[in-house]
Amino acid sequence: MHDIGGVPRFLCEPVDPSPHSLTEFDRTVDAIRQILGQKQVMSVDELRRGIESLPEATYFGLSYYERWLRSITAILLEKSVITEAELMAAATAP
Repeated sequence: MHDIGGVPRFLCEPVDPSPHSLTEFDRTVDAIRQILGQKQVMSVDELRRGIESLPEATYFGLSYYERWLRSITAILLEKSVITEAELMAAATAP
C-alpha cells in the first residue's frame, strides 16, 4: 500500500502543497522518535518497517504522526523496552 503511484483510486487526488503547522502532538511524537534514535533504541528503518506493517484500513485511518506513534509503540514492545502493562498504565494515566 505504500507504493501507491499506480493504484487507480489515488491517481486523481490532488496533493495539498500548502505549508501546515505541526500540532503539539506532532512535535511530541517527533521528539520521542529523535530521542529513541539518538539513544540507538530504534532506527528510522525500524520506524518505517512498523508503519509499513500497518493494515491498509488502519494506515489510512491514522494521521501521519499517529502512524509514527503506532510504529514506535510496536517496536518498543517488540524489543521489550516497555511492557504491555506499562503501556496500558501510561495510556490511562491522567
